[in-house]
Amino acid sequence: MEREIKEKIKYLLYPESVAVIGASRNPKKIGFQVVYNLIKDGYKGRIYPINPNADEILGLKCYPNILDVPGEVDLAMIVVPASKVLDVLRDSIEKGVKAVAIITSGFSEIGNKELEDAIVDMCRKNKIPLLGPNIVGVLNTDHNMNLSFCPNLPFKGRITFITQSGALAIGLIGWTWASRIGISKLVSIGNMAMLGFEELIEYLEEDMDTDAILLYMEGVKNGRLFAEVSRNVSRKKPIIAIKAGKSERGAKAAASHTGSLAGNVMLYETAFKYAGVVSADGLEDGFDKALALSLQPPLKGDNIVVVTNGGGAGVLSSDYAETFGIPLRDIPVDLMDTVKNLIPPFGSPKNPIDLTGNAYRDDYIRVLDAVLRHPWVDGVVSIYVHAAITDPVEIADGIAYVWKNYREKPITVCMIGGREVLVANTWLRDNGIPVYPTPKRAMAAMAALREYGRFLERYGNEG
Repeated sequence: MEREIKEKIKYLLYPESVAVIGASRNPKKIGFQVVYNLIKDGYKGRIYPINPNADEILGLKCYPNILDVPGEVDLAMIVVPASKVLDVLRDSIEKGVKAVAIITSGFSEIGNKELEDAIVDMCRKNKIPLLGPNIVGVLNTDHNMNLSFCPNLPFKGRITFITQSGALAIGLIGWTWASRIGISKLVSIGNMAMLGFEELIEYLEEDMDTDAILLYMEGVKNGRLFAEVSRNVSRKKPIIAIKAGKSERGAKAAASHTGSLAGNVMLYETAFKYAGVVSADGLEDGFDKALALSLQPPLKGDNIVVVTNGGGAGVLSSDYAETFGIPLRDIPVDLMDTVKNLIPPFGSPKNPIDLTGNAYRDDYIRVLDAVLRHPWVDGVVSIYVHAAITDPVEIADGIAYVWKNYREKPITVCMIGGREVLVANTWLRDNGIPVYPTPKRAMAAMAALREYGRFLERYGNEG
């Protein structure tokens, strides 16, 4: 793609003015919802509703044609029926818009590739980036921009989520608030007629609001290009991919959903490994790994220590560590002797370290400090099982208190319990520590940090 087009991608994500072509006064229409969401969620840029049959929409002056807008327009969001898209696209180009996004469906996903090719040709000829068609929209929490028909902006954070599924985007908005997993941008790419994963990943390499990139993908336009771009960007920012369409039936569904060719699963896995893309098994696993990779440094060695107040949870974590390729090792004798003096005689100084159910905040602090300070230790999984005698928020505060002195070593946390634990979990995530409700998910997140660490080591060794 030409550099002039790539440089304009910023107007898709950070536009200062938006024209909604196909804006509507009918609350049941997407053209209404897009304008309403921009206003409701606090977008500070200029909004130009375009509708030849309305004078105003939601208090905003409405224009019959984008050519009638008095000011410059950075982004044209097209919501008219597919049969009218070419006409409004011509007007948008004449107006001098810098980028185009098309919510409208009815293109290659239903076999109407000729019309899709025509809009791509027009945008390429005029050096304008095109997002879509068949998208739910673009959301940017740092810009208060909900340019979509998603009900709300997601919880604000440092993960950019690029998805081929608009419905997933809509469904996950509320979930990000409930789980406190923060999103910087949510970009729906639909049919990827022009812009796909490759171009957006490359742009996000320099995006100051993005610390990790999460993908929901059914297929890619150019596998080799995807691998090379991702490999370059992964050196600076972790990329996590949820690959859908792995089964024969799933691949057929992907073809009818966004017109994507799902491709051979093994080829994708090989490309991910080459490019340093962390593979995720579904949405939950994808967001779990993205959370850890956006908040924590990569795990630079294989020496992980588990610190727990519950023996059973420790046993489970040992099993999962082996399952995920980071088996627990015996800790050095000097560290074991130190820990032995910090825990009750009926506790265990081995790995996992069992503080016992009597462990309070100060017990976690003393043991975690000793463990993280030791040069042999590369990372820690800290587990807390809610006991009646302890306050989960105090335990969470103790974990964070220690980790702030050892930020070069990653930590993931598992807190098991009910309502009080949910409060502690929220506190931890708000303070930069990834926390999960089960040992399995906490260990899987640590394994993702190690997978990314191995890629950086391998890439550095290759020069």
